[in-house]
Amino acid sequence: MIATTHEFENMPLWRNFIKEFALSPVQSMQFATYLQMVRASNELFNLTAITDPEQIIAYHFQDSLAISKYIDLKSITMIADVGSGAGFPGIPLKIVFPHLQISLIEVAHKKVNFLNEVIRALNLENVEVVDLDWRTFLRKTDKPIDLFVSRASLHTDELMRMFKPSCPYHTRQLAYWASKEWQPTQIEEPFLIKDQEYMIKNKKRRIIFFAQSSIE
Repeated sequence: MIATTHEFENMPLWRNFIKEFALSPVQSMQFATYLQMVRASNELFNLTAITDPEQIIAYHFQDSLAISKYIDLKSITMIADVGSGAGFPGIPLKIVFPHLQISLIEVAHKKVNFLNEVIRALNLENVEVVDLDWRTFLRKTDKPIDLFVSRASLHTDELMRMFKPSCPYHTRQLAYWASKEWQPTQIEEPFLIKDQEYMIKNKKRRIIFFAQSSIE
């Protein structure tokens, strides 16, 4: 499925999105194709409760890319997206920052197939889908990942497993998209290094950064 941007060009939110992230024509086309694929596949794969194009742009695309305001992604080489689902935030980050190597961690078979279709349709290089559950991933892989990202796919207590001294990723950083009501548990609090609030349309959102306390 190759989309055109024509059906979105009259949408102020779409035009603002392109301007905000200085998207090239190729990147704009990739996002348009991705948006149409999410909508077309949603009923089959149960990808997201959000199906309106403007809401997908705001609450998936812009929300995924909000992290770029708080961390220098140009200095990062590899990102792992934990519980990627429909590819958020991994795919939007790859489109805007094409130098990134992305591992999309997802166990649901239908979603794995969808992610592979998106990778092919958007001609994305250095993106792989890893069909391992989180605990197995931590035990059986040792990738040169700089940053883990997760948009509320797993409970943060479970994500904290990456900071166990025996884990090969214990010195890495984790960014977690949280609701405005989120509060750290006793397990999470020692690893919390930064809490960034931002707005998407009229909703307050947060990205919580975790790392070993000795990591700046």
